[in-house]
Amino acid sequence: MIGPMAGPMKRRAFTLIAIAMAALPAVGQTDSSSLAASAERQLPALTDTYKQFHRNPELSHHEEKTSALLASDLRKLGYTVTEHVGKYPDGSQAYGIVAILENGAGPRLLIRTDMDALPEVEKTGLDYASTVRSTNAQGQDVGVMHACGHDIHMTVLLGVAREMVERKSQWHGTLMLIGQPSEETIDGARAMLADGLYERFGRPDFVLSEHDDSTHAAGSVAFKSGPMLASSTSIDVTMRGVGAHGSAPQLSKDPILMAAEFVVLAQTIVARQIDPQQPAVLTVGMIHGGAKRNIIPEEVTMGLTLRTYSDKVRDQIIADVRRTAEGIAIGYGVPQDRMPVVTVSQTEITPVESNDPALTDRMRKVAVGALGPDHVEDADSVMGSEDVGLFSLDGKIPAMMFRLGASDPAKLAHARETGVPLPGPHSPLFAPVYAPTITTGVTAMTAMALDLLR
Repeated sequence: MIGPMAGPMKRRAFTLIAIAMAALPAVGQTDSSSLAASAERQLPALTDTYKQFHRNPELSHHEEKTSALLASDLRKLGYTVTEHVGKYPDGSQAYGIVAILENGAGPRLLIRTDMDALPEVEKTGLDYASTVRSTNAQGQDVGVMHACGHDIHMTVLLGVAREMVERKSQWHGTLMLIGQPSEETIDGARAMLADGLYERFGRPDFVLSEHDDSTHAAGSVAFKSGPMLASSTSIDVTMRGVGAHGSAPQLSKDPILMAAEFVVLAQTIVARQIDPQQPAVLTVGMIHGGAKRNIIPEEVTMGLTLRTYSDKVRDQIIADVRRTAEGIAIGYGVPQDRMPVVTVSQTEITPVESNDPALTDRMRKVAVGALGPDHVEDADSVMGSEDVGLFSLDGKIPAMMFRLGASDPAKLAHARETGVPLPGPHSPLFAPVYAPTITTGVTAMTAMALDLLR
């Protein structure tokens, strides 16, 4: 522009630009109020999706309709989706999903959700409660329920997926969304990796995940650096005996009686044979044997779960389980060819889930910026287990899981006062306060993704 007004107008233009720039988030930061408001706008649609997932749960290895719904919604958002990713040791195909969104050069971020439900009859009384029944791996008719909140996780993932599409101008790189099957049997992540996950879709630079939690209030998230979840090992113990008529027990070697004794003695392994400074839990969660009241059966099978934070302690307890089972059989005079059979699963097994310290610290700061410091808490290590850590390839890829609060704040405060805990994951009464849980999850995870892909 030429003339006497050029100077003042140029100064005014620079002033307006400076004001506009000041209103924008700095590089690497997110406009948290805008992000939270956007998550709230998504809530009606996400609520419908959440209730649909909740009403229609599917057991591990059977996530056919769940994975199809998740895949369809991701395709509608513009992601390139591949279904049936994952192969189990028996050669069967898994229902894993990989959804890719490329946005120029930059890091590759993997965000994972799990999809399977649990064999439980829901007792929440919710108007959207599951009434589904199915047949489990043991051939039993069981109720099916999202008692671990995987319906929350999938809904949050879809919310994040939409936010990242709408905010493509704020990030660069590749977003890799994973719908993982069979987390409850802890063999889904291994199945996807065995099917060439990273060879086919690229190795990520970071891995993020979250898990809803009844010990934190809805609207909050919680972090812990280092080990957060224990390793898990599934063990089957079969007590074998000699069958007979129920009226003539002297002719038998009763495996039911031996199994009953084993269940009691197994609890002394951790209590009296393991260093009290080493966390460990051994639980007998399943027992099957017999077909008729007046028949002493040939064998009884028990399903055990073992949780530790140490491979050495894990191996010691497995050896103690074998010795205890064999000792009981010897005491009852069981023939050598009918000694107990102890089988350690090579598929339902997962290592300690450990959060990368640097990544955890970075994501905690992002969460504080997105939610405010009053909504970011510390998480405790627990003896529960997860197989998401396998995606880190033994820590070679920085990975982190955070806790997503899911409880009503007032009820949680009352529970802490009385010492009576609220129903949590794996309880038939577990009912997350879904609205603030979902919006908080979407806000926090999106902020973290934008930070890592900035």
